[in-house]
Amino acid sequence: MAQRSGHLRLGAFLYPTGHHIAAWRHPEAQADAGVNFQHYVQLAQAAEAAKFDLVFLADGVGTRSDDTRYLRRTAHSYVAQFEPLTLLSALAAVTQRIGFVATASTSFNEPYHVARKFASLDLISGGRAGWNLVTSANDHEAQNFNRDRHYDHAERYQRAAEFAEVVTGLWDSWEDGAITRDKASGLFFDPAGRHVLNHEGRFFKVRGPLSVPRSPQGQPVLVQAGSSEAGRSLAAQSAEVIFTAQQTLADAVDFYADIKGRLAQYGRSPDDLKIMPGVFPVVGRSESEAREKFEQLQELIHPDVGLAMIATLTGGFDLSGYPLDGPIPELPETNGSKSRQQLTLALARRENLTIRELYLRVAGARGHWQLVGTPEQIVGQLEERFVHYGADGYNVMPPLLPTGLTDFIELVLPELRRRGLFRTEYEGRTLRENLGLARPRNRHQSPERAALAA
Repeated sequence: MAQRSGHLRLGAFLYPTGHHIAAWRHPEAQADAGVNFQHYVQLAQAAEAAKFDLVFLADGVGTRSDDTRYLRRTAHSYVAQFEPLTLLSALAAVTQRIGFVATASTSFNEPYHVARKFASLDLISGGRAGWNLVTSANDHEAQNFNRDRHYDHAERYQRAAEFAEVVTGLWDSWEDGAITRDKASGLFFDPAGRHVLNHEGRFFKVRGPLSVPRSPQGQPVLVQAGSSEAGRSLAAQSAEVIFTAQQTLADAVDFYADIKGRLAQYGRSPDDLKIMPGVFPVVGRSESEAREKFEQLQELIHPDVGLAMIATLTGGFDLSGYPLDGPIPELPETNGSKSRQQLTLALARRENLTIRELYLRVAGARGHWQLVGTPEQIVGQLEERFVHYGADGYNVMPPLLPTGLTDFIELVLPELRRRGLFRTEYEGRTLRENLGLARPRNRHQSPERAALAA
């Protein structure tokens, strides 16, 4: 196997009771996990002790459905969950090194709000914050924000690109060292280091400056999750980490090469962006034990939940009128997540799956890479994708919490370390240092003030 220098990065993607759609029903699940702060404290501290790079939280600003047949049977529809920035600010106080990435939509926020909140988390945590930029994808969110329907796909990515431009511009409102707090002179800041944005664009008009100075890592890490053509273009322009989903090694290598190959047109190098696909690992000390763990979760899926999940992944189309043991019908292109619809339908066609087989197939990972096996089997596949340049690391999606994260830490990490693929200690104190990302220079920074700040 070809050698690749360095080690891979790991995120702990924490969905309250675990990523399997029926995890909350499992006897080992913390059923009230979504609003149980101590549950998250234990998970974050365990991930930090294991030297994970970051904790990753998804979010939605509306439930995924109005169908109570489905909603009443799932913990996966943002029915009882903390708002992520509030939660991560609290977790920052009980950790020291691990990074914190939260999702915030460009569709249903204002750039100033996002810039201020994430810059504040970045300071509170000592430079460990990241923003997962998403565009949102369903009308239930739109209806909570004065709209009947979501923005069209192309428009919401155009809006997202300008949104990111405004946010990063606001993060450069203050040069390093501009806030002097000089009691002797009576000057709280140096006016030469303050910069007013004065942005006027198609979607936003924002004066600035931001009311929060730069953190030890300069500014929050910018994470992006889209894999459509519009998503790839946005990621190449502005993202520093991509959370993505590919089912096969060939697809992962193609995606990696495509994204890295686009960076030069924006004056960026391949090292400026880390690609971290999601991976759903079910780990057992034997293959049969791993299969048994997975089947225990599969048996807890109610058909109403399975159908609703397929609807979410394929663009909101209701398949309840079709035979469960029949094929997936032809579906029109969605205005929601195009890449996830394409991935899900391609999986169904490639493996000739019925509707029931499809929801059982994606119940855990929801389109992400699903691995069931021993530590050696799982690490072998993670290593293969890493050394062949299909990933820079992985966003680990435990099937069940807390035990799924514990299994990964106790069984998989020792094998990764034995092969020299994962750290034994953090490289630094900020998220950027640990991810191997450069500290961004303030676009306005004078050499003189930069030297003083250093």
